[in-house]
Amino acid sequence: MNISKQIAQWRIVAASVCGTSHLRNKQLCQDAHHWQILADNILVAAAADGAGSASLGKVGAMLAVETAIENLSSKGLTRSSLTNDANVRSLLNDALLAAKKAVEQEAVACEKQLADLATTLIIMVATPEVVAVAQIGDGLAVAKDRLGNLLAVTMPDSGEYINETTFLTSPTALDTAQMRLWRTDIVNVGIITDGLQMLALNMVVGEPHKPFFFPLFEFVANAEDKTAAKEQLVKFLRSERIAQRTDDDLTLIIAAFNNS
Repeated sequence: MNISKQIAQWRIVAASVCGTSHLRNKQLCQDAHHWQILADNILVAAAADGAGSASLGKVGAMLAVETAIENLSSKGLTRSSLTNDANVRSLLNDALLAAKKAVEQEAVACEKQLADLATTLIIMVATPEVVAVAQIGDGLAVAKDRLGNLLAVTMPDSGEYINETTFLTSPTALDTAQMRLWRTDIVNVGIITDGLQMLALNMVVGEPHKPFFFPLFEFVANAEDKTAAKEQLVKFLRSERIAQRTDDDLTLIIAAFNNS
C-alpha cells in the first residue's frame, strides 16, 4: 500500500444552509452543492443558487450540480488529461451543457416553464497543479497557491443591472459563461454562492477577502472528522456574525490539498 498517496489527498468540507429571509417566509433553501474526489487526486465540485423568483429553483439547482458532477465523473479523468487547456475547457463546457439539458428536460417533464427552474451554476475541477472553473451567474470561485497568493478564479456575473444575474436557463448562458484556468501549486480552493459575496469579496478592489478565506482553509486542512467538520461549518454559516451581513441562502465549499 502506498502510504504517501493515502496521506496526500484533498480534504473538503461543504454545506448549503437556508438564509434567514427564507426561514422567516417558510421557504426552502434554493442553494445546492455536490462534489466528488476522483482517482489521481482530482476534485470536482459544483454549487448552484436557484433563483428566488423561480418556483422550482431548488430543483433546478440540485439537478444542475448533480448532473455536472456526474458528467465529469464519467469521463475517466486523469491528471495527464488535464494538462491541455483546450481539453479542460471542453470538459467544463460538456458539463455545463449536460446540466442545462437536464434542467430543460425536467421543465418539460414537470410541464413548467424553463424559468421556473432558473439557477446559477459554478463547476470546478482541481488538482495540485491546476484549478479550472466554469461559471454562469453570480457567486465566486477562489484558489490559493503554495506561496499564499489568493486568486479569484471567477467573479460574480451580476448582469447589466443591479440584482440581475445570468441563469443556466438563459438562452445565452453557455455563450456568456466564464471559463478560467490557473496553473500553479494549488493548496486550497473554494466556492461560494452569492449570499456570501459581501463577506468573501472586497468589491472595491475586486479581490477575495483573505481574512474570510484563510481561517476556513486552515480549518479544513486540519479537519480530521468529516461529520464534525460539516457540523462546525453549518454552525458558522448560521452564526449571528453571518446573519448580520446577509439573509440569503448560503453555500460554501472549501478544500485543502494536504501533501504532508
